[in-house]
Amino acid sequence: MSSYGKVFTLMRDAAQGPWRDYTRHAFVEGMKDGSLPRKAFLHYLRQDYVFLIHFSRAWALAVVKSETHEEMLAAARTVNGLISEEMKLHIGICEAERIPQDQLFATPERAENLAYTRYVLEAGYSGDLLDLLAALAPCVMGYGEIGTRLAADATSSIYRDWINTYASDDYQAACVAVGELLDSALTRRIGSNFEASPRWNRLCQTFRTATELEVNFWQMGLTP
Repeated sequence: MSSYGKVFTLMRDAAQGPWRDYTRHAFVEGMKDGSLPRKAFLHYLRQDYVFLIHFSRAWALAVVKSETHEEMLAAARTVNGLISEEMKLHIGICEAERIPQDQLFATPERAENLAYTRYVLEAGYSGDLLDLLAALAPCVMGYGEIGTRLAADATSSIYRDWINTYASDDYQAACVAVGELLDSALTRRIGSNFEASPRWNRLCQTFRTATELEVNFWQMGLTP
């Protein structure tokens, strides 16, 4: 099991059912054993590229919601990683499948994608950095957990490029950094006894809802 900080661990444990459905979804298991149809993977990858555009905007909003220079730096590094590194994976795989970048960028957004990305952005617009991070964390850390597990357990090399991206040292370091940001931001705003705060259950519910939206996103990937 990954170690991405105290707050993330507590939020994940409070959402055990949805978290299992997300990180052990049939789409994920299909990447592990190579049974996932390529058409479904490319459909997901195109939607995920659109998702990352909005996800990058949400992380940029985290800069706006930051209260310290350290928080701003952490959010800015994540934005840069998404735009400069993670989106390259999608562009490279799609170009190899003769899907040019302009066509990738123009991918029509599925309803499941829109529901998830707008939920995350709304958490930031209407709340503070904690509300936003609670909505962002499932994607960041969930992919880190999935990548680590599949790197060890995959019985097929078909989706090894995707797996290696999320199992990489760079991505794992990004997960740790987000976990540290979540820990420090929550302690700064609520205090070390944050579990006794009236806000704690609401933050856990935000995390849980975002995790359920991740489950829907995988399911969307199975229905091109």
